[in-house]
Amino acid sequence: METDKLISRINELYHLSKERELTDEEALEQKNLRMEYVANIRANLKSQLDNIDIKEADGTITNLGMLHKSKTGKE
Repeated sequence: METDKLISRINELYHLSKERELTDEEALEQKNLRMEYVANIRANLKSQLDNIDIKEADGTITNLGMLHKSKTGKE
């Protein structure tokens, strides 16, 4: 789901919960939407961090994404 629509629906459910108790389906939807939102934030942050280059004291350039992959063995 698009981030703006995701946030909008999360907010709708939040405001609805202030008016009345959410149904089981609505509560589950709210939980799933929040999890999806957090997953999106984490993926965006990881992408940004993976694209950061650091210039070392000896003049070499180290990419954080490549450095992390070499340490963890993950891609």
